[in-house]
Amino acid sequence: MSSPAPRGRPRKLPVGEQRARVLHATAKVVAQHGMQGATIEQIAREAGVSRQAVYEQFGDRATLFAEVVAATEEQAFAAIAGPSVTDPQPGLRAWARANYANMVTFVADHPEGYGVLRAAERAGDPALTRLRERLAVVYADASRKRWAAHGIDSGRADRALVTLFFAMTESLVQATWEGEPPDQEALIDLLTEFTVGGVARLQTKASDVIERLR
Repeated sequence: MSSPAPRGRPRKLPVGEQRARVLHATAKVVAQHGMQGATIEQIAREAGVSRQAVYEQFGDRATLFAEVVAATEEQAFAAIAGPSVTDPQPGLRAWARANYANMVTFVADHPEGYGVLRAAERAGDPALTRLRERLAVVYADASRKRWAAHGIDSGRADRALVTLFFAMTESLVQATWEGEPPDQEALIDLLTEFTVGGVARLQTKASDVIERLR
């Protein structure tokens, strides 16, 4: 005969699973309520663990929030500054589309991500600004090399364009729409065609703009 099922309190979750649950729950709660509004009680309830388990894993509220912000920033950087950024092979349209897709996909897959980074900014940790700066360095360097392949010294124009394109993408993915939001692929296509058309014009009919930004 098989042994009867053990009685008493259920076994605790493994430490690694507890940490993962708490971090995910913290990101969700912070994105909804901000740093000031998020509480350990809300986080524990969202994670399905006890308040004591949260404190045992992270020590205090400030340490937990700092770890969530750092993890979110690194996750966003890895996703948005993917291999497609530095790949020299694709043409401009394919390159631009792949990189816009990186950002749109990250926001779709991690809807709490930008909320966490914005909450950190409001609380005095410039996490979103820091992420933009890190991404701009990678993207501007790749953009500069693409201009150079056409014999154009882009000077500071590449940094200005990358900043502009990030701003457009962030605005679109965070926009509030009437009814159902637009198809993600359509948004990516819109950004891609806008970029390709603008770059083509800068290379031919408005090259003086690049010259003035050097």
